[in-house]
Amino acid sequence: MKFSTFHLFHRFDGQSFKDVYDYHLELIELAEELGFDGVRLAEHHFRDYGVVPNLFTMLAHAAARTTDLRLGTGIVVLPLHDPVHVAEEAALVDVLSGGRLELGIGRGYQSFEFEGFGIDLAEARDRFNEALEVIVGLWTQDSYQHEGKFYKTGAEVSLVPRPLQSPHPPLHVAAVSPETVTMYAERGLPILADPAAPFRKVVKAAETWRETAARAGHQERADLVVARSVYVAPTLEQARADQERFEASFDRSRIFNERSAPIDPRTGRAAQGFEYYQDRYLKGGSVSTEFRWEQLEVIGDPARVIEQISLLRDAGFSNLLCDFGSTRPMPLEEMKRVMRFFATEVMPAFGDRR
Repeated sequence: MKFSTFHLFHRFDGQSFKDVYDYHLELIELAEELGFDGVRLAEHHFRDYGVVPNLFTMLAHAAARTTDLRLGTGIVVLPLHDPVHVAEEAALVDVLSGGRLELGIGRGYQSFEFEGFGIDLAEARDRFNEALEVIVGLWTQDSYQHEGKFYKTGAEVSLVPRPLQSPHPPLHVAAVSPETVTMYAERGLPILADPAAPFRKVVKAAETWRETAARAGHQERADLVVARSVYVAPTLEQARADQERFEASFDRSRIFNERSAPIDPRTGRAAQGFEYYQDRYLKGGSVSTEFRWEQLEVIGDPARVIEQISLLRDAGFSNLLCDFGSTRPMPLEEMKRVMRFFATEVMPAFGDRR
C-alpha cells in the first residue's frame, strides 16, 4: 500500500491566500520527510473552497522544494481546460520534477464552476473523453492533429516539451459510479475513488474495475487510488471525541450545497450524466457521526485504522490518498502531529517506506 496526502487548499476565515499556500507547502515538505509516497492537490475556482486554480503552477513550485515525492493532481477538471495546454503544462512539470508527475483527471461536478466558465455541465463527460483523447495523443505521437466536437489543434502539431516518463505520466480517472468505473476499466485506465462515497461503494468500485479490466485484457496490478478522510489517535475514545470536535467547528453546508452540486440550472435537477450524485450535495452533506465512523472515514486508534486500510488494500486499492483535515481549521503544528503519528504508528504495518 502506498500513502499520499491530499491538499484542498481550503481558505478559512481570516487567512490570506499566501497563508493557505505556505501552510500546505510546509505540509508537503513534511510528507516527504515522513516517507509518504506522494501528494495530490485539488483544483477549484471562484470561491474559498479551494484556492488553487492551476495545479501545474503549484506542482512546479512543489517540485523545487522536494526530491522524491510523487506530485499528483486530484484532479484536473478537464472540461474546464484546453487539453493542449494540459498536455503541455503536465509535460513541463514532469520534466522539471525529474519524472514525478501523477495526473489525476476527471469531468468535475460543481455547477457553479462550470457556469463561471460558460460551459454546460451536461457536456462534461463528452468534453472529458475528447480532452483525454487529445492529451494522450499529444503525449504518445510524434505529430498529432485533432478536430472534434469541442476541441481542435488546427494544424498538425508536436508537443514541446515531451513528458519524461514513458509512455507518459501515470493517469488516474476520478470514478466511483458503476457506469464510469466500467467505462474506464475497459480502457485500462486506473481509477481514483471518491472520498464522499462509503466504504461499500468504493470496495465495489475496485472489484468492478479489476474484473472488467481483466476481461478486457489489461494488467491486473494497476495502481488504484482511494481517497479517504483519515484521522488516527492514541485511543478509540480520543478519536471519537476529536471527530465530534472537528464537526462542531465546521459548517458542512459550506461544501455540500447547491453551488457544489452537479445541477442543471435550466431544470434544477441533476445534470445529464450526474444522476448518480442527485442527492449527495443537495442534502447539505448531513451524515451522522456514526455513519462517518463506520462507513465513510478511516478513523480510530492505530489498530482500527490499520484494519480499515487493510480492507481497502484487500479490495484492490494500492494507494491511499489521505485527507488529514482539509476542511478543519487545524493549527499547523497540530496537523503536523497528526501526520507524524500516522506515519509512525500506521504506515510501518504496510511495509518499509524507505
